[in-house]
Amino acid sequence: MTFFSSVISHNVFLRNIDHTQREQGQFFSVTVAGVSAQPMLNVMDRSLRMFRHADSLWRAFVPVENMTPPGIYTLFFRNNKEEQRLEVAVTPNNRPVQKIHLDSSKTGLHATEIEKSRVKVALHTETSEQLFMGVFRRPVSGRTSSLFGLQRSYNGGPVEGYHKGIDISAPQGTPVQCTASGKVILTGAVEEGFLVHGNTVIIDHGQGVVSVYLHLSSIAVHEGQSVEAGEILGNVGHTGISTAPHLHWGFYLYGTSVDPELFEGHEL
Repeated sequence: MTFFSSVISHNVFLRNIDHTQREQGQFFSVTVAGVSAQPMLNVMDRSLRMFRHADSLWRAFVPVENMTPPGIYTLFFRNNKEEQRLEVAVTPNNRPVQKIHLDSSKTGLHATEIEKSRVKVALHTETSEQLFMGVFRRPVSGRTSSLFGLQRSYNGGPVEGYHKGIDISAPQGTPVQCTASGKVILTGAVEEGFLVHGNTVIIDHGQGVVSVYLHLSSIAVHEGQSVEAGEILGNVGHTGISTAPHLHWGFYLYGTSVDPELFEGHEL
């Protein structure tokens, strides 16, 4: 991975930025070094918490939401009274519309309030400690049947949002492995109101990084449990809004969905 360096001030400087240009649905990795107190970071009218990566090194993974208009954006860094800026570019990912046909048993399903509220809280988890380590792994072997960022139309209707993960085709019951070490922060079952996501597991990997596993046939972990990379979370299923057995695998940074394929086979 190529890094670009840029001095910010005598006391605060942007030591590394992994890219100066990213597509919609991707993210920037930035670090600020040489300061003991947590720097402030603001981008796209949003304040993001930076996490301690070493004694005087702070890091943030800055998500680019999939619907962010392409253009030039400014990252603002502040330490005490010092403020500096860095411009980055966002480019289009040009994802097409995906037309999906749901049978009558799925078309009437809508997210319940408990499903929406519990998932929202989990996706915005920002644990200070880094829980992940090493290379992120693919949770199940199989073909990627649906890419991140595809705009979606159901049963010939208008486009309704976009796909916030990737779908991996696999036989019913295939074990689903945890992508990296972390803690289980949500398990949700269809019987508990998870009608859209189906049986769900969400993992906190620390420092704003969260992974999700949807449509499971069964769940093998419990909330609060620490898990390691490769540990079985559940099994591939067809629960919730799903057209066939598969795993929906997603990643969120500060509650914003980003492309999981940026993680697979890589270290952060």
